[in-house]
Amino acid sequence: MRKSNIRNIAIIAHVDHGKTTLVDALLHQSGTFGEHQTIDDRVMDSMDLEKERGITITAKNTAIQYDDIKINIVDTPGHADFGGEVERSLNLVDGVLLLVDASEGPLPQTRFVLQKALSRKLPVILIINKIDRPDSRISEVVDEVYDLFIDLDANEDQIEFPIIYTNAKDGVAHLEIDDENTNLKPLFDLIITEIKGPEADDEKPTQFLITNIDYDSYVGQIAVGRLGNGLIEMNKLYSLCTENSIINNLKLSACYTFKGLKKIKVDKLEAGDIIAVAGIDNINIGDTISSNDDPIPFPRIEVDKPTVSMFFHVNNGPFAGKEGKYVTSRNIKERLQLETLGNVSLKIKETNETDVFEVCGRGELQMAILIETMRREGFEFMVSKPQVITKNENGQLFEPVENLYLDLDESHVGTITEKISNRKGKMVNLQNNGFGRTTLQFKIPSRGLIGFRSQFLTDTKGTGIMNTLFDNYEPWAGNISHRQSGVLIADRPGKITTYASLGMVDRGELYLEVGTEVYKGMILGKRNRPGDLDVNITKEKKLTNMRASSSDATVVLRPPQNLSLDQCIEFIAEDELIEVTPSNIRMRKMELDANKRISEAKKKKDNKWNINYLN
Repeated sequence: MRKSNIRNIAIIAHVDHGKTTLVDALLHQSGTFGEHQTIDDRVMDSMDLEKERGITITAKNTAIQYDDIKINIVDTPGHADFGGEVERSLNLVDGVLLLVDASEGPLPQTRFVLQKALSRKLPVILIINKIDRPDSRISEVVDEVYDLFIDLDANEDQIEFPIIYTNAKDGVAHLEIDDENTNLKPLFDLIITEIKGPEADDEKPTQFLITNIDYDSYVGQIAVGRLGNGLIEMNKLYSLCTENSIINNLKLSACYTFKGLKKIKVDKLEAGDIIAVAGIDNINIGDTISSNDDPIPFPRIEVDKPTVSMFFHVNNGPFAGKEGKYVTSRNIKERLQLETLGNVSLKIKETNETDVFEVCGRGELQMAILIETMRREGFEFMVSKPQVITKNENGQLFEPVENLYLDLDESHVGTITEKISNRKGKMVNLQNNGFGRTTLQFKIPSRGLIGFRSQFLTDTKGTGIMNTLFDNYEPWAGNISHRQSGVLIADRPGKITTYASLGMVDRGELYLEVGTEVYKGMILGKRNRPGDLDVNITKEKKLTNMRASSSDATVVLRPPQNLSLDQCIEFIAEDELIEVTPSNIRMRKMELDANKRISEAKKKKDNKWNINYLN
């Protein structure tokens, strides 16, 4: 039976098309917030990193009351790296709002999130947002969305979607572009009429699929999801259906329903609603809480498999333990395992070394978010260069391949095309958009994109737009050279001096400031030619008189390029690591001793020569 008093919807879109802004407006106009209540913009983006980067990282749900109907709204990430969040969020809802920018139109992540929604046969309401933009092209964008639906093999019912036009920032929706409406009421009404209530039955045995996990220091783990069937009540016993077993006679300590951004304690929960419960330990996403007498699990949540991995090491450098609060292998292992509880697209593998862990995910951005989060929590560790996850089928090696979408000035097309070609990329489409802009589409191995983003932004002078979307696995494309230049390496510990920095001007570019404490084997910057170079960056000028001793104070050096964590991940080579602490981000060689690095390089070269000779 359909629940007429509940609507469960998700908002899906490409990055920065206005999902979170629209949710803000819906919350305000539904009366969820008081008239004089001060609320931050983008209130759904609660994480500091979400506010800083301007993206949604984790899916969140809120609830509003419109007339007598409760509308549960799930705000989903738009970036493909957080596809696991999108996939489990769609398990909660009965329809989606597809948000598309009136100027940019459907972009790669639009395709990604829409494909997920269509595969679940969810009804779609198309929202053309930012209609106030001076460069809006509304009719063309609508046509592009229709083309996208056709390209994704949408059925006849799905392609007959309703359309509404909004300016989420001002909280205005129009059924017709030129009508004079001044609020979001048309959108509220469209949600009620076009998206049906959840199929759920209070009389059936209890079935509650866990799609998210929260944590509270007072009640412990909190399971979040949609109650598919039956009722959940306090003081009753339930079963937990895990992947491999069923645990009976479990009692709940709290039941919650959602109102606005808050969880409200209640004694009873009805089927069809998005709810939360506490009191059951060791729960995992995909588990089902069911009736104690007749436990019936839901099918477990399935997400796309990881395509990228990084190795997390215990910090063993000279500065180890000086800046971090959590530094041991046990600390790091427990934190990584905790992350997998709430992130279904992340996998942790132990290695042969007790102080090294392999973390598998969906992309560099997802990894960077995890690393930065742990750093801010006080963890200290090292990470390796990202590597793609390959698979072997019938003796042949396969690797993940991405669709790469670029929007750039036509003057940069030649340079970018050449660099992508060197990374085994093949052009699929080229379209001149007019106004001097060109759209390019390539198919490229995922490893060809590692370290490319920063180069792309440099070559396009920051004006290029880059998006990627996983395509499939294809045969290994051969060797790809990522970094053409070598690095400058400190050959002894100490502090960087002005005098030594001056000597590096014609040798490369420093990434560290004068006065920075360094250690032997630490990366100082980029060399201007191939091959690494060990240098004395702590050298002091010999003093002969008072004038000479004060002369360094008048020297003006070019400010160093301070690399962000994302840039460091893109920059390092296979034999290098990033040392991450709450205070600093450093790059270093895996082997700190220069003589040992030379010896290992010689062995690799000899082995390669022997293999080639035998072949």
